[in-house]
Amino acid sequence: MEIIKGAGAWAPPQAGDWTEHLRTPDLSVGTYCIPAGGADGQSPHTEDEIYVVTAGRARIVTPGAAAEVGPGAVIFVPAGEEHRFTDVTEDLALLVVFGPAYGSRGA
Repeated sequence: MEIIKGAGAWAPPQAGDWTEHLRTPDLSVGTYCIPAGGADGQSPHTEDEIYVVTAGRARIVTPGAAAEVGPGAVIFVPAGEEHRFTDVTEDLALLVVFGPAYGSRGA
């Protein structure tokens, strides 16, 4: 067992905006933060992904749908699907889980 301290907590974004807290071959867990008014510059990932909104408000947009999200929202994005957080009205903090681990499938 391991307690993952700080996962999902708001912190001013650093280079890359993503902080990985835990990595095993089958999954990785981290935090992704976007400040209010900020832009989400991510590209589609090669792994399935779950976001849990821990703070803030925004809109998530994919080619097939869009939705307003806030604290408690849980979002599943399948591998390869384009997605972006837009209209970030409050500092957005996301607990992110990748399966398998982020980047492990290559491009």
